[in-house]
Amino acid sequence: MATVLERNCVRVTGVADARPVVFVHGFGCDQEMWRFVAPDFEVDHRVVLLDLVGSGNSDLHAYDPDKYSSLQGYATDVVEVCRELGLTDVVLVGHSVSAMIGVLAWKQAPELFGALVMVGPNPRYIDDGDYVGGFSRTDIAGLLDALDANHLGWSTQMAPVIMGNPDHPELAAELTNSFCRTDPDIARQFARVTFLSDNRADLPDITVPVLVLQCSEDVIAPEVVGRYVHESIPGSAFTQLAARGHVPHLSAPEETTAAIRAFLTG
Repeated sequence: MATVLERNCVRVTGVADARPVVFVHGFGCDQEMWRFVAPDFEVDHRVVLLDLVGSGNSDLHAYDPDKYSSLQGYATDVVEVCRELGLTDVVLVGHSVSAMIGVLAWKQAPELFGALVMVGPNPRYIDDGDYVGGFSRTDIAGLLDALDANHLGWSTQMAPVIMGNPDHPELAAELTNSFCRTDPDIARQFARVTFLSDNRADLPDITVPVLVLQCSEDVIAPEVVGRYVHESIPGSAFTQLAARGHVPHLSAPEETTAAIRAFLTG
């Protein structure tokens, strides 16, 4: 049996007794996506990087389709990692779906977390009545069907759209490669869990400081969604980034880092 830290390929750097910052990646990604942002925090924080089970260098033997049939399974893992490391007053920085995993982790163990940073959050991808999530039910059904039919083809087609920086093809190539490295069966289930989730009702309950980082021209989490998240969380802060696309920690790491820094020191 792998330990908790081995299961999630946990890497700890920075100042041992400083405030911890835990970075959690999005769908199809891994902890390497934070490599341009995390080092800046190592000088005055305890930095924790991890891979969600089924992603990166996590222990694939630990992947349980039942446990990970909802985002709660991933949230439980984040809580277990924090407890194993003895962390408190954690700043959890979650990208995309992991913004909501962070919310669920806080709800499971509020005593562990002191702040949440949501990078490109989307609590409900499917439009619902007056709510705009960015996708119709038909859109999501087509996306999932395409992933089922051809994982590699889907990855090659979708990664550039998600990255959203056509003038930097190397970024799209990195995201494509990351998607393609993911086990196809795990990718299919994680995609369903991600794109069919609905965490809108969890947002008003949050009582810790929250920063919503909103990218420009983000097809996965449009501005209307980011503003909905901000308005649903009492006292939250909202920062509109100039960064385009859905992965600002790769495409605009300096701006992303500065926004998180301003939030933490403000």
